[in-house]
Amino acid sequence: QVQLVESGGGLVQAGGSLRLSCAASGSRFSINAMDWYRQAPGKQRELVASIITGVLTNYADAVKGRFTISRDNAKNTVYLQMNSLKPEDTAVYYCRGRLGGNEYWGQGTQVTVSS
Repeated sequence: QVQLVESGGGLVQAGGSLRLSCAASGSRFSINAMDWYRQAPGKQRELVASIITGVLTNYADAVKGRFTISRDNAKNTVYLQMNSLKPEDTAVYYCRGRLGGNEYWGQGTQVTVSS
């Protein structure tokens, strides 16, 4: 059974940085498509960044130039480096893996940015 476990969230001041990690386990095959989503209170979950085959990346306009998604295949881990954080980045961040028509979600990690 595929499991995704996020870590790295926390409280940071505006302008600061955090790096989120999403460790995947339980899959015989490499999860080639990984995404980071976030959900702020009272808002819908939104796509933040994607990485496909470890090379192709895509970002939401709100985070372009500030966030970077990457992966370490040896560790089966995907990262989200978040710089120049803003209070509006406050949300629970989730990673999602897509494999063989199925999708898998982590439990989420809270990111809070104070002004």
